[in-house]
Amino acid sequence: MAEFQNIPFSKKILLHACCGICSGYPISYLKDMGYEVVVYFYNPNIYPQEEYQKRLDAEKKLCSYFGCNLIEGEYDTDNYYQIVKGLENEPEKGLRCDKCFELRLDKAAQKAIELGIEEFTTSMVISPHKDYEKLTKIGNKIAEKYKLTYNSTNFRKQDGFLKTNNISKSLNLYRQNYCGCKFAQNNL
Repeated sequence: MAEFQNIPFSKKILLHACCGICSGYPISYLKDMGYEVVVYFYNPNIYPQEEYQKRLDAEKKLCSYFGCNLIEGEYDTDNYYQIVKGLENEPEKGLRCDKCFELRLDKAAQKAIELGIEEFTTSMVISPHKDYEKLTKIGNKIAEKYKLTYNSTNFRKQDGFLKTNNISKSLNLYRQNYCGCKFAQNNL
């Protein structure tokens, strides 16, 4: 885990968090870079609701540990299912996932604007199961749409995935075994 320095916060960043496991190191890294991190948990794709609650509880525990503000987005599953309608049979990493990423990052950008935060990013990029370049392209497109900055830090670098796993283990955070949606769960 990164050592915290007494760096005054230079600016705020909104971190879209997909789960506690993935967001541990990004929070630590961004705080070390002088950011005040506001965590936004918006994941209407997570199925079932009990799974959603376990992941949200883990995020709450993590944010409490790091002293971050956590904002829970609406669990609007109907919106998610409308967005991915017709893509239910797409393979993992296919068009359904792209639409899901777009939905969540767009909502994160909207929340950043609402809070007066000019920069946003996502913890999804730390996962080796996610395409960093694809997420960065989507994030930059959305940032341009809203005239924001998408922070494209590749949190995987310098053993980021190992570091985030170590943080989650030290805090005994809930560990899921699928991305989140029922379509991914069906492929277990």
